[in-house]
Amino acid sequence: MIPWILLILLLLIYCVTLPALFERGGMNKSVGYIPIINLFFLIKMLKRPWYWFILLFAPGVNILMLIILNVELGIAFGQRLTPQQWKFGALPWYAIPELAFKNKDEKFVGPRSWEKKKKSTAREWGEAILFAVIAATVIRTFAFEAYTIPTPSMEGSMLVGDYLFVSKMSYGAKSPQTPMSVPFVHNRLPGGMTKSYTNWFSMPYFRLPGFGDVERFDPVVFNFPPGDTIIVDPYLSTFDYYQKSREYALQSAGSKEEYLKDPAKYDQMGRSYYAKKHGLSTRPLDKREHYIKRCMGLPGDNLSIVDGVVHIDGVAVEEPQKKQFNYGFSIGGSPYMSGKIMERLDLDDQHFAKYNNGQIVPGMVTLDDEQAAELRKLPTLDTLYRVDYSFQRSKNNSGESALNIFPNHPKAPFNNWDIHYFGPIHIPAKGETIPLNEDNLILYKRCITHFEGHTFEERDGKYFIDGVESTEYTFELDYYWMMGDNRHNSLDSRYWGFVPETHVVGKAVFTWFSKENDRDHGKNNKGIRWNRMFRFVD
Repeated sequence: MIPWILLILLLLIYCVTLPALFERGGMNKSVGYIPIINLFFLIKMLKRPWYWFILLFAPGVNILMLIILNVELGIAFGQRLTPQQWKFGALPWYAIPELAFKNKDEKFVGPRSWEKKKKSTAREWGEAILFAVIAATVIRTFAFEAYTIPTPSMEGSMLVGDYLFVSKMSYGAKSPQTPMSVPFVHNRLPGGMTKSYTNWFSMPYFRLPGFGDVERFDPVVFNFPPGDTIIVDPYLSTFDYYQKSREYALQSAGSKEEYLKDPAKYDQMGRSYYAKKHGLSTRPLDKREHYIKRCMGLPGDNLSIVDGVVHIDGVAVEEPQKKQFNYGFSIGGSPYMSGKIMERLDLDDQHFAKYNNGQIVPGMVTLDDEQAAELRKLPTLDTLYRVDYSFQRSKNNSGESALNIFPNHPKAPFNNWDIHYFGPIHIPAKGETIPLNEDNLILYKRCITHFEGHTFEERDGKYFIDGVESTEYTFELDYYWMMGDNRHNSLDSRYWGFVPETHVVGKAVFTWFSKENDRDHGKNNKGIRWNRMFRFVD
C-alpha cells in the first residue's frame, strides 16, 4: 500500500509543480496540469527520446525511468552536483516542489550537453550499461526470454542442457507482478536463498494480447502451480513442498493405513517438520519456478489416461513422436546393453533409468516408440517390456496412490488413479459453472481459493464462497493439463493438477544452444551438441 501511495503522490506533485517549471522552460504551462500527458511534455522539454514515454508504461523499467527523469529534471535547472542529483533521484517528493516553489530563481538551462565536453570513461560505461539493462529487461519481459532445460522430463523432444528461447508474445506477455527485482535473476541470488526481489511493491495480473492461444501439443513454459510455498533450502526449494510434507507425514505414520486414520494430524506433522528444520517461505506468482511441459488438455476437455495413452472426450489423441517410457530388457542373458547396441540405436547413458543416487538400473532403459521397435529387431534380444510403475490396482485399494497422484485424496474413485490409468477428469474453462459437491470440491477447491482468490467455508453441510452461501461456482479462468514427454520421469499435472492461464509464461520456440552434461555418455562430457543448435522446438 505504501509504494502505491508514494507513486500516486508523485503523480500529483507533477500536476502541481510542472506547470510552473514548464513556464520557466518556455513551454505552455497548461499541459502540466494533465496527469500522465505532462510526462510526455516533460520528456520533450528535456529533449530526450520520445520512446522514454513508452518505457514509463513498462512495469519494472518504469520505476527506473522515473528516477532517471527526475534526475534529468534537476539537471535541466542547474542541479548538477552529485548530492543534488541523488536528492532528485531518491527524494523527488521533496526536491521537485522545492525547485518549483522555493528556488524560483533557478533558471531553466536545458539538458546537459556533451558536445563540447568529453564524457569520462566511467560515465560512458555507466550510461552504456544502464541502456543495455533497460533494453534487455524490456525484451526479456515482453518478447523473448532464455530458458534452460533442467530435467529429463521432456526427453527425447528436449534434452537436459538445451538452451531455448521462449516466446512471450505467442500467448501475450504477462505484466510483471513483482517489478522490484535484480535484473536477469529469476527468484533468488546465486549461491543461497536470498531473494532477488522485494514484494513490498506489487502489481495486479495483466496480460497483453498475444499471437494466439495455447494449443494442444504446444511446449509451454509456466510458473509451477504448487510453488506458492517453498522449503527454504537451495536444494529442496525446487521440489513440490506439498508432496514433500505428505511424504514426511506418511513416514511419521509408519504405514498408509495408519496415516489414513487421521490424515490431518500427520499432514500437520509434515508441515511442522519442514517449517522448523528449514523454514518455509512464499513466492509471488511471477517468481515461482519455471516448468516446461507439453499441453495435452485444453479448457473444457474431458481427459483420461488409459494404459499411458491420453484420451480426450473418450477418443485417443495422437501423441508426440518422441514420447518416452521406461522399458525392461535382457540381451543374450544379460540385463546390460553392449556398447555396439547402444551405438546402433544412437543411445547413451542418459537413456538408462537410474536410482536416486545416480546408479544405473540394470536392465532398464528409456526409449521412444521408434527406438523400442528397433531394439525388438535385434536377434540377441531375450525380453523387452514396458515397465508399469502403476500402484497396485484393486477394489480394495486403500489410498496409496492418492498421496502422490492428483487430487491427492484417499476417497474413491481418486484413490485408484495412477500415472497410466487416470481420470476421467474435466478441465475447467472460463465461464463454466459446476455444482458444488464433495467430489467437485476435491478436484476444484484449490482453483476456487488459491488460483481465483476466493474464500471458502463449509458449515453445517453448506458451502460459503466469500461469505455467501453457494450451491454452484462459475470459473473465472481457463485451465490446462500439462504432461512431460518422458512419461515415466515427469512431475506434471498427473501429480499436482491444473495449470491456470495466469501461470502460463510463453511457448518454447527455438533451441539456440545445447551442451552435453554429466548424464551424456557417462564421461562427464561437456561438449556442444552441434546437431541440436539453431533448430525449432518440436
